[in-house]
Amino acid sequence: VQLQASGGGLVQPGGSLRLSCSASGFTLDGYDIGWFRQAPGKEREGISCISRTEGSTYYVESVKGRFTISRGNAKTTAYLQMNNLKPEDTALYYCVADRRGRLNPVTLTQPWGSGWDHEYDYWGQGTLVTVSS
Repeated sequence: VQLQASGGGLVQPGGSLRLSCSASGFTLDGYDIGWFRQAPGKEREGISCISRTEGSTYYVESVKGRFTISRGNAKTTAYLQMNNLKPEDTALYYCVADRRGRLNPVTLTQPWGSGWDHEYDYWGQGTLVTVSS
């Protein structure tokens, strides 16, 4: 039972990538899903999430209008479509899944060290996105 992020790579500024978050051994039905990223030398940050109930989505300001989070029809995959990529988007990207109600726009954006432990049901291994010309 695991979660795996994939789809990263090297892309030029202005380019696009679609990251996948794949569940094995379970389905993503009933799970809130989130994406985090960690840039070199920086703290990990939550950037987007989608709720397990009504499918509402949330984005931090730095990616709003450029990134789109979605669920796949297969129910074992979620996606993060990233358009108009910028060098500052370079980071290791992680997906998470949680069904205990611990993942929402407020908890997603809690800084590490703030007292919120970011303990979710599943953390996927990261996939590296490099935006460079």
